[in-house]
Amino acid sequence: MRDVEARVLTAIDEAETVNLLAETVRVPSVTGTDAESDLQHRFAGMLAEAGMDVDVWKLDLDDLRRRAGFPGTEAPRTEGYGVAAVTGGEGVPALALQGHVDVVPTGDLAKWEGSDPFAARIAGGVLHGRGACDMKAGLVANLAVVRALKRAGVSLGRPLAVHCVISEEDGGLGAFATLARGHTAEAAVITEPTSGAVITASAGALTFRLEVAGRAAHGATRYEGVNAVEVFWPVFEAIRRLEAERNRDLPGVFDGNAMPYPIEIGTVRAGDWASSVPDLLVAEGRLGVRLDEDPAEARAAFEEAVLGTGHPWLRANPPAVTWPGGQFASGRLPAGHPLLDEVRRAVADTAGRTIAESAAPYGSDLRLYAAGGVPSLHFGPGDVRFAHAPREQVELSELLEVTRALALLAVRRCGAH
Repeated sequence: MRDVEARVLTAIDEAETVNLLAETVRVPSVTGTDAESDLQHRFAGMLAEAGMDVDVWKLDLDDLRRRAGFPGTEAPRTEGYGVAAVTGGEGVPALALQGHVDVVPTGDLAKWEGSDPFAARIAGGVLHGRGACDMKAGLVANLAVVRALKRAGVSLGRPLAVHCVISEEDGGLGAFATLARGHTAEAAVITEPTSGAVITASAGALTFRLEVAGRAAHGATRYEGVNAVEVFWPVFEAIRRLEAERNRDLPGVFDGNAMPYPIEIGTVRAGDWASSVPDLLVAEGRLGVRLDEDPAEARAAFEEAVLGTGHPWLRANPPAVTWPGGQFASGRLPAGHPLLDEVRRAVADTAGRTIAESAAPYGSDLRLYAAGGVPSLHFGPGDVRFAHAPREQVELSELLEVTRALALLAVRRCGAH
């Protein structure tokens, strides 16, 4: 290991990094809230303190909605901010480290130990709290890298960028806005939780809404009506059949994952009175998009399945299908791109282990960077199985291991001296 590499790794302040993660988790930056904007400004300030040139801008939401490729949103939003920082060298950044500041809502507070999802409780080398895994640990690792570069007093021959984005959880508005503003890179590492692996491909996910009509009647004479809940069931069964069909003959990169393209109903609402036959059911969910599949083709397959149940009532009263909210296409790192081997070597040289390649069954900002001409992969601390759950957590040893690997990657890719 070169002297400059050792200097940067030694300059990583582990206690400072852990404390920063705790402070970051304590900011309740749920998608679309004021706290999301607050955390963006905090990171902008910390990146500036780390010696980076920082661009902070207020998103023009109306302009972004009109642009081709707008990824959709789900959370109510009145404002949003972009943060992109660059340090070292001239020209296009050799590497961008990207992370999102927003987190999903907490759910039932009684399910959280201590009932405070934002307490950032540390026990047994694990930090617990909403966003700890998805993905504030990765966000903090990115900042820890640039802090170590500054502390070590190294110069970069090629620029390094850090992108902090909003609204990843509901579609990717922040990444879309960052790329639209012209912030790019030769390659990017998105520090989403990867459980010690490297993810080079990400399936997509499209939010759908179904409206299934029934016929209202008094509950005492229900035979005069048609229950929308009952006629929804053939639709649900058709969705399950489609899911099974779309998860046959899977790509090898999904080895070990029996269902990389799930379809799920997340919400169901029906009826407005206990003694009435419900005449409308509204269901919302997500449709998995296969790797390299045009989202339009995925939508068409779903609509064909939903409208083709053969049920007599549904033939005469077909369900209405719309596509609100987040619309994630799939994305992948181009085959043979050197970034994969560079990350693997950085992990081997800092952690002494071989890193596996995998693919993710969920949508992410990877597909926006890939579509914007920025080859990208996921590599970050945390186990995605803890994401969006009341047991959300991240192992601090994993946070520090990833930080070291990212620091070495940045030193090598950006030509530190």
